Amino acid sequence: MTGETPARARDGAARPAFPVGPDAGVPTFPVRRVVGPAAGGDVRGEARRAIEAVLMAATDPVPARDLAELVECGVDLVAALCRELADEYVAEGRGFVLAEVAGGYRYQTHPDLAPYVEQFVLEGQHVRLSAPALETLAIVAYKQPITRGQVSAIRGVNVESTLQTLVQKGYVHEIGRDPGPGLASLYGTTPHFLERLGLASLADLPALGDFVPGPEVVEALERGLRADQDPRLKAPADDAPPAPPAPGAPEPGDPAGV
Repeated sequence: MTGETPARARDGAARPAFPVGPDAGVPTFPVRRVVGPAAGGDVRGEARRAIEAVLMAATDPVPARDLAELVECGVDLVAALCRELADEYVAEGRGFVLAEVAGGYRYQTHPDLAPYVEQFVLEGQHVRLSAPALETLAIVAYKQPITRGQVSAIRGVNVESTLQTLVQKGYVHEIGRDPGPGLASLYGTTPHFLERLGLASLADLPALGDFVPGPEVVEALERGLRADQDPRLKAPADDAPPAPPAPGAPEPGDPAGV
């Protein structure tokens, strides 16, 4: 027999049967289709089971079009099957839900079980975003696209290192250039940011108005600021000198009526 076998190179050394390495691309494996007549004719039911299995194994949200290609059906059917699964989990009172997040579907814990999950996660959590990083991330999330200089102006400090940390962690990335002088980089949040927050899109971010204090709080703060700026508005201190005695009143220490 001439030629070489797929698993052996010309020098006789064994090699993988499929390409590997950074330049080899994605290996192609033979796939045995289970969705179709071979599955007993219940194409819809088998597609549902296949979607459930894939989402259970996935670590990132899986877009509907990818699921549709996998089970060889339409995107609309995939969306309908995912809704069926989601409703079924809710009706059964499961501890997890099937959510649409960052343009795809994934399983995540039920919101009302957050205290248990939070305790479990935080007990082993050693690296968390600092307060400056959270503030910077919030500014980018609500004001994007935004330049580094604009973020620094809002926070009042240099955010270069903080912004770089957010980029390295995958929460923020460069999304363009400002057309103004200098062509500064414009930053925005990533799909990973949406995934970690459990949001389907930026439209699901809480409204900023939810965090604005009420009128009574603002009024109290303004009174406090005015008092700090005008000493005459401050309340008298405890060690203030006593008021002078009324005319005809006995002096302190003198017997009354003497």
